[in-house]
Amino acid sequence: MEIRQKLTYQFTGIVAVILLISSISIYLSFSEGRREEFFHRLESKTKLIAQMLMEIEGINTELLSKIEKNNPLSLPSEEIYIFDYLNNLIYSSDEDDIFVFSNEMINKVRLENSVRFKQDDYEILGAFYTGEYDRIVVFAAAIDIFGYSKLNRLRLILLIVFITSLIIIYFAGKVFAARALMPVSNIINQVNNISDANLHERINEGTELDELGKLSNTFNGMLDRLEAAFKTQKNFIANASHELRTPLTIITGHLEVSLMNDRPAPEYKQSIEAALYDIKNLNALANRLLLLARASSDFSPDSFSIIRIDDSLWEARSEILKRIKNSEIHILLSNKIEDERVFRVSGNEILIKTAIINIIENSCKYSSNKTCSIAVDADNDFLYLRFKDNGIGIPNDELNLIFEPFYRAKNSIGIKGHGLGLSIVDKIIKQHKGTVIVTSEENIGSEFVIQLPYQK
Repeated sequence: MEIRQKLTYQFTGIVAVILLISSISIYLSFSEGRREEFFHRLESKTKLIAQMLMEIEGINTELLSKIEKNNPLSLPSEEIYIFDYLNNLIYSSDEDDIFVFSNEMINKVRLENSVRFKQDDYEILGAFYTGEYDRIVVFAAAIDIFGYSKLNRLRLILLIVFITSLIIIYFAGKVFAARALMPVSNIINQVNNISDANLHERINEGTELDELGKLSNTFNGMLDRLEAAFKTQKNFIANASHELRTPLTIITGHLEVSLMNDRPAPEYKQSIEAALYDIKNLNALANRLLLLARASSDFSPDSFSIIRIDDSLWEARSEILKRIKNSEIHILLSNKIEDERVFRVSGNEILIKTAIINIIENSCKYSSNKTCSIAVDADNDFLYLRFKDNGIGIPNDELNLIFEPFYRAKNSIGIKGHGLGLSIVDKIIKQHKGTVIVTSEENIGSEFVIQLPYQK
């Protein structure tokens, strides 16, 4: 069921409940008012009968009967009963003996002065009156024909109003829901019109900062990320194709040259060695691409374990010393660190060590003296690893690009590399809820700071 239809039904249902409660309240209030008014008329009738019988001289039951028969103000189906102090019936207008009052009922009236009750369609009131010489109980019974007629008419009017109102409210609710959800429909249409061919387009956020504006803003944020991801993917494919094609072209060239003419064995050996070198370079590139893909994947925190960053640093140092001859790597632990728990980080040990190796390798590779200094510090929440070199530095206008896959600074041309190392570092550290901050100055050096939350 569509939200529009749900809103219509809910709106109609709420108003229907309110109308129903209001109608029932009006009906019950009117019904109670009718009852009170009719019993008041019965009470007035009994009082008038008692006054005539006890206070006017010469009035007896026979004369009273004649007066009541000719009384134009008598109530519909009215019956009057009068009992003396011995509970004897001294007057009755009931010729058909419709009602019989027990001594128990009469005595109850004497005790309570007034009793109200209903029997069949009749409403009956019994009242006790005392005079100078008499003590009588008067019962008046009648049917409130006009009152019930008004009550039935009111019930019919309320029913008609209820049904008519529901019909009007239902269609009004449909119009209201349609207007209320029109901006949502517009957003849906705009989103449906956006594809990979026009990811640059955005949803109109409007001028009001309401929930729909926030929804549009959220969609636009998602589209920004999708557009960035598509651009990164396109650039990655283009760069990867270029980087893979280059060594393959070189290998093909070496092999084709070797096959052109018969050559001495040393020349074949030289061609094979050159091809082997390019194959190793291609293999290293493929491994880095796989590592980049792995670093870009979402890791569940459940797959992380507690690792020691200081151990990873020393292992990375040993690895680089084997790879790069004559390199120097200095690790300095801050004397402010008093608790070894700051070295405990939740994460993937292989990926963390890979990130550290990549930064150290870059520092040594781009430094004239192949030196990297690592300072380790911590505060109340984070562990800081500061990698500093005395290399060629990075131009300021390129600092925001160095973490893009395959990007290499202009001043790094001529130095072996693929432009994947820092991209891998950035993705790994982000997977571990950390950040990488870089500062650099050309021909002086660079400093990379890894900030990681540690386990307290």
